[in-house]
Amino acid sequence: MSTVRINDKIKKDVTPILEDLGLSLSEAINLFLHQVKLKNGIPFALKRTNVIELNDTHGSYICEYGHVHDYSKINFEELEKEAKKNKSYNDVEEFIKDLEQE
Repeated sequence: MSTVRINDKIKKDVTPILEDLGLSLSEAINLFLHQVKLKNGIPFALKRTNVIELNDTHGSYICEYGHVHDYSKINFEELEKEAKKNKSYNDVEEFIKDLEQE
């Protein structure tokens, strides 16, 4: 048998959740360790979850999933011109009629 140190606050916070799932804290820890063995690593993604501003004066950022959203490559003036050229519709039926005519 081993001893594991657990933060008292997290233990207090998760115990009712685990009980609702029909698990004791000990069973949950063992379940986690079995998953580590099966997955040969931590059984969930370890990522930064906060948005990171890139400060490139274009509003680019790294999102909570780790994807870079680089707005420096987007020509917003060109997008706006293109959007103004596009036809707008009052409702879905009008849009569908237009599609059927094409």
